[in-house]
Amino acid sequence: MAVRAVRGATQLETDTREHMLERVAEMVNDVLAANDLVVDDFISIIFTATSDLHSEFPAYAARELGFSDVPLICARELEIEGSMPRVVRLMAHIETDLPRADITHVYLHGAANLRRDLTRTTSHD
Repeated sequence: MAVRAVRGATQLETDTREHMLERVAEMVNDVLAANDLVVDDFISIIFTATSDLHSEFPAYAARELGFSDVPLICARELEIEGSMPRVVRLMAHIETDLPRADITHVYLHGAANLRRDLTRTTSHD
């Protein structure tokens, strides 16, 4: 079993608590499904959010999905001129037998445009 990192991102339409929880849960669930993972496979998750998102901690959505024993942290994304607004990103450290090349990174909604070179899942639009 190896330790791997998996990435994801989603873009919100509006900064509301309900929408934040919905979009982050969707992203986390897609990471789980795309890589055939369960919560116990996760070592930790780092969430970042752009500075225009204030309605809720992205990690709270993961807690609601059962990530109660997984260390989670939230941070601010760098403010770079021209960067995409209302984006939540994640980088999860996981234990898996998947080779690095077979990890599926999940970019949803407008965030699918961030890393077309990296992702193989750009659903929900």
